[in-house]
Amino acid sequence: MCTNATNDSDVLCTHSILEGSAYSLVFLLGLLINGSALWAFIAKRATWTDSHIYMLNLALADISLILFLPFRIYDAFFCLPKTFLCTFLLFIHYINMYASILTTTAISVHRYLPIRFPLQARSWRRKKEAAVSVCLLIWVFLVSIVVVFRQDNYPEKLWTCYERCKNRRLHLQFTVLLLSFGYLAPLVGGVLSLDEVRGNVNAQELYAAYVFDHLPLYA
Repeated sequence: MCTNATNDSDVLCTHSILEGSAYSLVFLLGLLINGSALWAFIAKRATWTDSHIYMLNLALADISLILFLPFRIYDAFFCLPKTFLCTFLLFIHYINMYASILTTTAISVHRYLPIRFPLQARSWRRKKEAAVSVCLLIWVFLVSIVVVFRQDNYPEKLWTCYERCKNRRLHLQFTVLLLSFGYLAPLVGGVLSLDEVRGNVNAQELYAAYVFDHLPLYA
């Protein structure tokens, strides 16, 4: 059971050297790999395609999550007090994690449609503009969700800075949204795409996108 106090993290939180060390390693590797990817995209690329826009959005979501890992590392070693900083950190965690998932889903659909409808795809125009719109829509959608359900992660509903109270359930609507867009949509998109590109060279690119997306550890 959670208490109503917001400053009792020292009592509830347990220090974990192993967890802090693991997050430190993830931070260093993630910063190096995603930083290199962003540098390659921004500094080295002369022309952009719709695929490049999706991959850039994927790298931005991942590195945004990585940049806030030092707070998680500090919490593992010393425990952060339960304040609205924790609420903000949870918002960042959810937004960037699901931005990666939904961007990967968009990549899957992006690969699926031209293969499933090859004749119609030849007449499609403004693919880059569509990719930018999809990426912006993902961010707006996720920010809107965390704003609407912000009270679910207020300090009085947290067990520790990064952990909700076990007896405080999430809103049903929030749970349905997480399940639909965080699991079912990516699953359907991935299955359709992998089925269509089986035996096609694009399958390797799609697989690489999934590996690149799931490099960070989402705890």
